[in-house]
Amino acid sequence: MKIWSTEHAFSYPWETVIKAAMRKYPNPMNPHVVGVDVLDRRLDAEGRLHSHRLLSTEWGLPAIVRAILGTNHLQTYVKEHSIVDPEEKKMELCSTNITLTNLISVNEKLRYTPHPDNPEVTILTQEAIITVKGASLSSYLEGMMARRMSANARKVTLTHIYIIA
Repeated sequence: MKIWSTEHAFSYPWETVIKAAMRKYPNPMNPHVVGVDVLDRRLDAEGRLHSHRLLSTEWGLPAIVRAILGTNHLQTYVKEHSIVDPEEKKMELCSTNITLTNLISVNEKLRYTPHPDNPEVTILTQEAIITVKGASLSSYLEGMMARRMSANARKVTLTHIYIIA
């Protein structure tokens, strides 16, 4: 199991960043997400927006990784649940893969909150738990996945800025 985390500050107010986060897929800055389906969207009694989405992704795993995992799957699916609380100015998004779960699980959590000292800045905290199952070199693969997530986190930051601009 590999635990990965990062934090990023956006130089935009929370409302602007949340609008961008809700529209970030698909876009040319991150071509791996090829489709987004909204499965359910509703407001609860406290005025929080709950969204359940299905993301279709194509990651193109390196041949060596596919060989180690014993799969040729290139398209994967991720379920995502988000809660936007406009009163508390907080958005939490949790996602997990639903494809290849017998080989790997990635559970990711993102939190968007205003900076405590500057309401014109939004803090994104991103955490993931990566577990490769039943494969030799699982620690190596988990580390590789964490490095890829770090690279993709930088892309997500650019994506937000691309959508905001």
